[in-house]
Amino acid sequence: MLQTLLNAWKIADLRKKILFTAMIILVFRIGSAITIPFVNIGEGGILGASGGGGSFLDYLNMLTGDAFNYATILAMSITPYINSSIIMQLLAVAIPALERLQKEGEEGRKKIATITRYVTIGLAVMQSIAYYFYLRNGGADPNTATFLLKQASGAPYTGFFAFLQAAVIVVVLTAGAGLTMWLGERINVNGIGNGVSMILFAGIIARIPSMVTQLYSPNGGYISKGGVWVPLSLIAGVAMLGMIAFIVWMDNAERRIPVQYTKHVVGRKMYGGQSSHIPIKVNMSGVMPVIFASSILSLPPTVQMFLPEARIGTGLAAFFSVFSHQNPAYLPIYFILIIGFAYFYSSIQYDPTEMSNNIRNNHGMIPGYRPGEPTVMYIRRILNRITLLGALMLSVVALFPIAFSLISTGILHWTKTVEAGSSATMTISMGGTSIIIMVGVALETVKQLESQMMLRHYKGFLD
Repeated sequence: MLQTLLNAWKIADLRKKILFTAMIILVFRIGSAITIPFVNIGEGGILGASGGGGSFLDYLNMLTGDAFNYATILAMSITPYINSSIIMQLLAVAIPALERLQKEGEEGRKKIATITRYVTIGLAVMQSIAYYFYLRNGGADPNTATFLLKQASGAPYTGFFAFLQAAVIVVVLTAGAGLTMWLGERINVNGIGNGVSMILFAGIIARIPSMVTQLYSPNGGYISKGGVWVPLSLIAGVAMLGMIAFIVWMDNAERRIPVQYTKHVVGRKMYGGQSSHIPIKVNMSGVMPVIFASSILSLPPTVQMFLPEARIGTGLAAFFSVFSHQNPAYLPIYFILIIGFAYFYSSIQYDPTEMSNNIRNNHGMIPGYRPGEPTVMYIRRILNRITLLGALMLSVVALFPIAFSLISTGILHWTKTVEAGSSATMTISMGGTSIIIMVGVALETVKQLESQMMLRHYKGFLD
């Protein structure tokens, strides 16, 4: 990977693209540190004060690189655009007009991209309004004061100034989401890699120093506590490296379906007669099943955060506790959802009937299977097996940090390192979703650099 970057740096055109991408990421990180007007956020941020562990807000904060937690102008980050893209993908399956646009080539894709931008702004407005009310209510803790600036007497502003606060906050957050979307598109046009992925990558990378500090800081880190905390911290570090290696192996794994092309004459030339294959990645859905599953599971804790404690009875409390990371029932539910969404997303991406028709139209066939329904059944069977294998691999990566947290908590209580009933636990702050995104973006960017160098016939690389 480093050698590829060094070789790319020697090419003037690629060097400009790398520098442009780095500049865009720098602008994004600067915007993620500028607080929006009319807010008063403490050192721990809004999530640190409200204790929203396991909620959708924690998930958003992970994607924004802590910008959400500290109410910055880019607090919405790229999440409205991601949600808009997912919605458009799903609607393209259900709405024939959008499906036709997808098949119209470049012009159709441009129209869909324009619709996606408008949907992004709409989602950003709704999320910004919800974020304003969350700031005004002071988070989930009813004893927490509002995070908005107040009058000298300590009372919240009312009337025109309250309206001005709300309008400015919503407009600034919406503009920040639009700016982030524009920055991502600039990377697509003038930079290296996928713009959305690079912005997500930058946000996740920004959290690594705090994760290392949480584990190994001499003042307050896990390892500074001594005793059983030391081996657990070392195991956590080794496990993180192991997960990265496992994701790299999983990302490169593929199943190749052999295809034999028959000879045919077109004019005076004969074509075909060679053997080829259709590569299908084992992890064909990428990180999307994990994102979908974690989004669904984080909705009940988020609803709980907005309900007054007096209205949450014993039954509701038991229901909400199931969706907490500390509950063992969370693991099997998460596992089932990942498997289900993996099959759902692969069914959107791959159509066995269309693949069979494309093979037949190109005068090809899968050895041992006749064109038509036998080929469709064979491809469907292969896709189902690969989807299951890929979903199981994703589940290992996504569930390991949660399982490690539960096991380490049990060890700490068993060794009486913490008192019984204490909430002290050891968590890996960088979850499986973050690691999959980070490693996947890094690998995809390197592959793009390699392909661009090959197109330029870069001798140093080919050697």
